[in-house]
Amino acid sequence: MSTQVSDHILQRLREWGVEEVFGYPGDGINGLLAAWGRAENRPRFVQARHEEMAAFQATGYAKFSGRLGVCAATSGPGAIHLLNGLYDAKLDHVPVLAIVGQTHRTAMGGSYQQEVDLHTLFKDVASDFVETVTVPEQLPNVLDRAIRTAYARRCPTAVIVPGDVQELDYSAPTHEFKMVPSSLDRSGWTAIPSEDSLERAAEVLNSGGKVAILVGQGAAGAREEVEQLAGLLGAGVAKALLGKDVLSDELPYVTGSIGLLGTRPSYELMRDCDTLLTIGSSFPYTQFLPEFGKARGVQIDIDPHMVGMRYPYEVNLVGDARATLRRLIPMIRGEERGREWFDTVCDNVRRWHEVMERRAALSADPINPEHVARALDPLLPADAIVTSDSGSVANWYARHLTLRPGMRASLSGTLATMGCGVPYAIGAKFAHPDRPAIALVGDGAMQMNGLAELITAAKYRDLWEDPRLVVGVWNNHDLNQVTWEMRAMEGAPSFLPSQELPDVRYAAFARSLGLTGVRVEKPEDVEAGWRTALEADGPAVVEFLTDPAVPPIPPHATWEQMEATAESIAKGDTDRGSMIRQGFKAKVQEFLPGRK
Repeated sequence: MSTQVSDHILQRLREWGVEEVFGYPGDGINGLLAAWGRAENRPRFVQARHEEMAAFQATGYAKFSGRLGVCAATSGPGAIHLLNGLYDAKLDHVPVLAIVGQTHRTAMGGSYQQEVDLHTLFKDVASDFVETVTVPEQLPNVLDRAIRTAYARRCPTAVIVPGDVQELDYSAPTHEFKMVPSSLDRSGWTAIPSEDSLERAAEVLNSGGKVAILVGQGAAGAREEVEQLAGLLGAGVAKALLGKDVLSDELPYVTGSIGLLGTRPSYELMRDCDTLLTIGSSFPYTQFLPEFGKARGVQIDIDPHMVGMRYPYEVNLVGDARATLRRLIPMIRGEERGREWFDTVCDNVRRWHEVMERRAALSADPINPEHVARALDPLLPADAIVTSDSGSVANWYARHLTLRPGMRASLSGTLATMGCGVPYAIGAKFAHPDRPAIALVGDGAMQMNGLAELITAAKYRDLWEDPRLVVGVWNNHDLNQVTWEMRAMEGAPSFLPSQELPDVRYAAFARSLGLTGVRVEKPEDVEAGWRTALEADGPAVVEFLTDPAVPPIPPHATWEQMEATAESIAKGDTDRGSMIRQGFKAKVQEFLPGRK
């Protein structure tokens, strides 16, 4: 039997080491689906409930494996559905390949059913590489370039294959004119800055007396080097949300997350430092960086297009974080430094942990959402992979979870899209089937798509060596993050028609699928709820009835800002007394002495 184009696509993916393709069927990829049948489902076709979820799963797979994530969809409607997940990959710099069907070549341009101009559709999200295969001889080069580009530029790429092309007999390109042969190999490479720029960077860092380091996901491969450099400089280290798993939160000088969802010691670190070193991060909120002119700055980033944008750095080092730091560290003079700045940073971190412990212990109606995250923290398995959705739950993830060496964690950092938590965890399970995955999700995101993806988890649970996939749901009947943003930023009370959510029994739905489902209604049952889910022999949902009145207070919030928020609540918010009371109780914990 002859080999069709569709057969060769799957063969080439196998040769590139692709083991899973996340997708949803449709007639625009019927040829590919038939090829999957002939190939005995290699690479494995993982059926999501929706193409957007397939793209999220591919993104989560890529984030937690470091390998290419691949998703597949039919033509018009399926291709359109992929976009949000692909944009998440683009904005968080993750290698993902989308293989998309198209109407037959004979119908293209004829306003045919489900025909969409896919090049126009994908030209932004897959701006680094998007191409349509129109003849078999094109295929190896187009597919190989899409994969190499996704890896090299850490981005999504797209290959479009019309339905009739999928079914053509495959013929390889020849040595003839206008043919473009291709090859598979992709060697490793490392970018390093020039010696002169390293010396200039060392001069800036050596001159600083109060050094702050900000790390993002680009520093993930340089943990030992960042720790060594922080020790030499006597520096505190703050983490962008995508860099939360770069360093252990147990280190006394790690101040935690930065920004609106960040910590007070990270805010103080940036406010008071005289020197800033940013490694592998493009954190966008300049109001949380040192005031312009107050601190000298150095940036390290592997992407020359991403350096020098967020702060007036004196030196922008373009290079791999680990390779660059290994060359920079011998130039740092650490023996001359005093301990006052370092001790101050560590004291601030210790005080913050006490504040957060007190906040989590505050009473609420019925359960304090901070207590839910705090109770999970000591129960996290040593090899846990944690995903967080967007919304108020991301605040509790950022501030209360102590990531220890070996743990992995991520969320939608730049797009900050809702709905990624559960599909990320599913992608993580296929990347690491021997590790437990834990998704932290609000009820809004759970209603958006998390419930449907529980079906996917149930479908594939038997493929995972460690079957644990725990979904923790903060059930407060409110789109809570936006509700608080309206109060704090717009001076407006909650608009119930947009913010109030229906009451859904998430644990009961999980049980209807044959999964473990636990509903927690009282604070004294929170820890037991987590334990039951973590000890289950398969996917589990544990939902907590939490209080929407507990505010996600930004680390820089002043009493004046709190009063302004209270005034907006007083304009007409339901249950406004409870909200003001909870906000006051949470904020006052920062001013109490460091004792229970």
